Amino acid sequence: MDVKRLRRDFTVLQKEVGGSVPIYFDNACQTLRPRQVTEAVAEYYESFPACAGRSVHKFATEVSLRCDAVRARAAAFFNAETPNEIAFLKNTTEGLNTVIFGLGLKAGDELVTTDYEHNSVHVPAIELARSRGVKRKMVPSSEDGTFDLEAFEKSLSKKAKLVAMCLTSNVTGYTLPAREVVEIAHDRGARVLFDAAQAAPSMKLDVKRLDVDFLVASAHKMCGPSGVGLFYCRSEFSDHLRPIMFGGHGVTDTGRDSFKLLPAPERFETGLQNYSGIMGTGAAIEYLEGVGLAEVREHEIALNKRISRALSGVNGVSVIGPQDPNLRGGIFSFNVEGLTAHDVAMILDNSKNIMMRSGMHCCHAYFHQRGLDGCARASVYLYNTSEEADTFVAAVTELARKFSGRR
Repeated sequence: MDVKRLRRDFTVLQKEVGGSVPIYFDNACQTLRPRQVTEAVAEYYESFPACAGRSVHKFATEVSLRCDAVRARAAAFFNAETPNEIAFLKNTTEGLNTVIFGLGLKAGDELVTTDYEHNSVHVPAIELARSRGVKRKMVPSSEDGTFDLEAFEKSLSKKAKLVAMCLTSNVTGYTLPAREVVEIAHDRGARVLFDAAQAAPSMKLDVKRLDVDFLVASAHKMCGPSGVGLFYCRSEFSDHLRPIMFGGHGVTDTGRDSFKLLPAPERFETGLQNYSGIMGTGAAIEYLEGVGLAEVREHEIALNKRISRALSGVNGVSVIGPQDPNLRGGIFSFNVEGLTAHDVAMILDNSKNIMMRSGMHCCHAYFHQRGLDGCARASVYLYNTSEEADTFVAAVTELARKFSGRR
């Protein structure tokens, strides 16, 4: 993979900010967008700025055709059986809520998750337990932070109706054994929902091979625009899954006291869609396919290994999650003794122009359970370089030597 060539596609990486080109290590939050994506977004506004599925004029027809084409591309990207298994939502969070609240779970049913879920699963699970009496079970992680399949099997009873889990952790970068999870869940009669927000940007996700029932990802984490979620719903469940929002476009007819929903995927796409974002999402998928997801994944791990090896012997630096960088993808979460996570992020931003995230990363329960105040998180992607990784290592090493032992 020619990283230097790829970097030329990202306009923001050609500009100095505060006297130098920024080192963008906040990719787990949101990736940068190549010009191919921003051009696709601009084309919508400049060439056919209309609504799909409503009017019959040329602009509207063009938008409808473009949306259909992106839907087909997204279906192929995830190897869905048909494009109608893909709906465009606002983000991963909306997709997760759609399944968790729309599957019809009731008092006595069980919802099974990991103990390191993003709030997009964790909070709906709490609310479902509060409002409907659904029992929530959390599978305890192994000591090394990996997924415990034996504990998972033990947690599943005949009352388990839904297994909702983050495929790849946004805190540690660890990816759970997806196929095994699905097999075990299906054997017990439970449906499976994967939060693939962190997995989709650099892993080939084949929904047929995984045999997963529902899968959700966000375009903004995979070189696409913000405000677009990709929601896979297996066809056999789509007409039984109740939307969480109702209104225009999602219905085919209404009376004074009744309405009839459209079939999937439109039943999940109520209201005006982010058409420019959908066009940009199509361009993002095309871009990633051109680069190659296997190459992106290999590059992420190579950078993580480079960082991990260099910092492994530095006193005062502790890694969050599995110690093996091969299990952490492009995420390096850590703490520096003597500094808060926010201190680390602000110092690196101000001194070295390294942009990263700090805090609890929308996984508050994970950190509270482990007695941690949060962590700093450096996350790399396809346009990050070995030189950037080395600059990061030198900066963190300097911080550790200066502040370790002061708290």
